[in-house]
Parts: sequence; structure tokens; C-alpha cells
Amino acid sequence: MKPIIAGTTLALSIILAGAANSKSLVYCSEASPEGFDPARYTSGSTFDASSKTVYNRLVEYKRGSTEIVPALAERWEISDDGKTYTFHLRSGVHFQSNEDFKPTRDLTADDVVFSFERQSGKADFAAYANGASWSYYNDVGLAQSVESIAKVDDLTVRFTLRKPNAPFLGLLALDFASILSKEYADKLVTDNRIDDLNQKPIGTGPFQFVAYQQDAAIRYQAFGDYWGGKQPIDDLVFAITTDASTRIQRLKAGECQIAVYPVPSDIPALKEDSSLKVLQRPGLNVGYLAFNTTQKPFDDARVRRAITQAINKQAILDAVYQGAGVEAKSVLPPDMMGYNSALKTVQYDPNAARSTISQLGLTGQQVTLWAMPVSRPYNPNGRRTAELLQADLQNIGLSAQIVSFEWGEYLKRSSDPKHDGSVLAGWTADNGDPDSFLTPLLSCASVGGNNKAGWCNKDFDALLDKARSETNEAARAKLYQQAQQKAADETPWIPLANGVITVATSANVIGYQIEPSDAHRFDGVDIAE
Repeated sequence: MKPIIAGTTLALSIILAGAANSKSLVYCSEASPEGFDPARYTSGSTFDASSKTVYNRLVEYKRGSTEIVPALAERWEISDDGKTYTFHLRSGVHFQSNEDFKPTRDLTADDVVFSFERQSGKADFAAYANGASWSYYNDVGLAQSVESIAKVDDLTVRFTLRKPNAPFLGLLALDFASILSKEYADKLVTDNRIDDLNQKPIGTGPFQFVAYQQDAAIRYQAFGDYWGGKQPIDDLVFAITTDASTRIQRLKAGECQIAVYPVPSDIPALKEDSSLKVLQRPGLNVGYLAFNTTQKPFDDARVRRAITQAINKQAILDAVYQGAGVEAKSVLPPDMMGYNSALKTVQYDPNAARSTISQLGLTGQQVTLWAMPVSRPYNPNGRRTAELLQADLQNIGLSAQIVSFEWGEYLKRSSDPKHDGSVLAGWTADNGDPDSFLTPLLSCASVGGNNKAGWCNKDFDALLDKARSETNEAARAKLYQQAQQKAADETPWIPLANGVITVATSANVIGYQIEPSDAHRFDGVDIAE
């Protein structure tokens, strides 16, 4: 891999060197990936840079929707009892290569079994893990749901579940379920270079990884042997640009053709610029403040409710979202199946909150607020949101210190059940199923993963477990409504806002779509000559 000089335009010019006669697209992304093995992580920025470019899954979501379509599996059958899923793989699916690895065979069932079994925690796969915690696999409950994964023949794989699981097919379309090359992984273990599985990815996807300069740029090339056909773009570059205003400046200067998450106050002017296109859609997302319910003073539900009473959500919407969001009332976004529109929630009442804090002897108590270092539709400005929360807490007698970290470190530390504060975070649906919110964010199994509140409630878990096994959608919805009320009563975190997704592109970009999951996909995207 050739080194890339960190920096702005210079880094891009070097990473595109030698591509003068090819069609290139530069995407101004908002954060660096944590790595390139999607099963290890939960961040959308990491998925965009790995699973959405380099890899495929058995099934995937149709571009621009949550409809499940065939991918590496061209067809599948589900048993009458809902516990057996049999997938028939495409033949002739090629893996990519790099300077250290040339595949000797096409995709087989061995690769599928390996890609899932390595996340199971079984001792036989310890050599491939290299310290990975497989958070997503565990957070969505697959460790408890899957009884076995078996190779039937070279192009057939069978999953057997312990009991029916309504969201299961959708889970297999998620990023953690990307299919890796077992042959490549075996070679890396033999060569004592297993780290390369996370640094030099090899997949079957539309783009092939070329090089990465940390915090500066990532380069990909269209994979000529991609089973779905070569992409219109020859060279794809992620120009990592953490500042929202700088992303738009680079877009206007022609340094990139797609830029995500502009500052909300800039959106009206962008819509007036004829050289740009502004795409928007409501996001299946929620921005929230999670209390660490295992640590004082947040282990007391009375404290959590008092702080919830103290937060002026409308002031946050006005100052931070500026028309690009609405007040969140539940852990689920309002457009999702099972949303509880009759939810009984804690109402804004700072006087009552101040009284409670005083009665509990907590006036003057110091607490920590974690401010997100990246912009997202569910929270366009984590620092500004934290400052407004800080003022609200001061108003009821609590002294809040704001802290933050680099994005990867922020995610890692906030997943630690012993973290010391209340964490600004958010979630965007990977599919349209409510289980993709409630289970990874608030179940007991996800403590130490995406459950940043460390909240474990057996009654809540029982509702989710029953809903996953229920095939009647109306009955499932009712169970999820009950689960939302349980969370609202216990207040492990405060839902703040549901944000609108905004992406700006050059006028000549063709075929780019905003995904409901807020993923950024470049298969099928082109640039007009």
C-alpha cells in the first residue's frame, strides 16, 4: 500500500494519482472508520467504509428501502415452524484480491459458516477473533437464537434456530452479517497477520479496498469481477472531513461530489445553489441521552426522572436542529411499526425536578455529560446539545462537566458498563423492525455493547423475547408498545429528537439515494459527463 499524506486537498490529489483517465467520485464523509471488519463494530461510519463497499451479505436491502432482496443467496426457504432457514448461494461469486492474497476458489458455504461461527465465541475460532467482542451479533440476540449453522453442500447453508424469530431474515441483511473469505482468514492466521482481516479487507462487494490514510482518506476501486456487474465509478474516495462546514466548502470547491450532514442553518442556502442537489428524508432514528443506571446517582430512577423533567427539548430542537428534527417521545421513531403513540412520558417541569434533587440531597452534585464528537441527523451538534443540557442541569442544582473523545474511543468507552456519566448517543434503524432498536439498545444481553445505559430489566426482556417469536404483526406491535412504556417508566435514557437526514451532492451526481438506515451506498451511483 502506498502511503498517503494526511491533510486536505494534498491527500486527495495523491490518493487519486494515476487515476486521471478513470471516472472518480469523492465522498466527504464525517468520521474515520474504526476498522474494516464490520462484525467488530456498530458505527455507521465504519459500515459505510467496509460492509457497504467491500462486502456483501446473504440478503440485503434494496437501495432506498427496507425491502429484503437476494444478494449472495439467490433464494431461500423457511420451514413451516419458522425455525429452519435454508439459503442457496449464487455460483461463480468471486472474492477480491490484494498484494498478499489471491483467491483460489469462489464463494462457498464454508465462507458463510465461518463468517457467522467466528462471532459465536467458540474456542475453535479464537485465532480469528484477536480480541473482538462481536457486539452486534450478541446485541441482537443471535448468540441465544441460533442453535446451529451447517453446510449442506458447497452452495447451500442451513441455519437452525432454537425458536421462531420474526426479525431473523432482516438481521442477516445487517452489516455484521457480511461474508468474509475463510481462505483469506486462514492464510492470515498461518502467516500470523490476522490484524490484516481488519486492516486490508477482502470481500465480494462492488468496490475493492486500495489504501487508507488514517483520518484523511480511503481509496477504493470498482471490483471488475463483481457478481452484480462493474460499477459506473472506477475510483471511489472517502475524504474524511469531520467539520460539517468544511465538508460543504469542499463540495462547493469541487473537491468532493457528495457531502453528508450540513449544518442545519446552511440548508436553505444550499437549496438555492443550482450547482448542487439537496436530498432529504425523515430518518428512522433517535438521538438520546443515556444514563449509566449502574452508577450513582443515575442508579436511582427518581434522579433519572428529575433530570428528564429538567430537559427543555424544544430549546434543543430550536438551537441545534433548526427545523431538521422533531421531538422524540419514545425509544422508537414515530414511523416504525409498533410505535406507542399513547405513551405516558415524564413531562417538562424544572421546578419539580429542582425540588426532587434538593430532597434527595443532591444539590451541587457533580455529574459528567459526554458530548458526541461527530454530527449525525439524530444530533447535528453534540457539543452544543451538551451545553444546553448542562444549563438545564445547573438550573436544578446539578453541576455537569462536559467531556468528549475521538469517535472510535467515544464508542468504545461509552459501551463500558462502568463509564462515569450520561452519554449523548443515537441510533438509526438498520431495517424497519422495532427489534433492531429495542434489543441492541436496551436489552440485558446488550449491556457492555450498545446498551450504554447498562439497563437490564427482565420484564422488558421478556416482552422482546415474546415479540420476536410472534408472527402476527398486530400482536407483535402491541408487545413492543408495552416494552416502550416499561422503558418510559424506568427512564434509562431520555429520547431527545428524531432527525431529518440531509445529503448534498454536485448536480451531476446520478443515482445516489438516501437510505432509510442512513447508510451511504455507492453501488449504482454515477457522474454525468
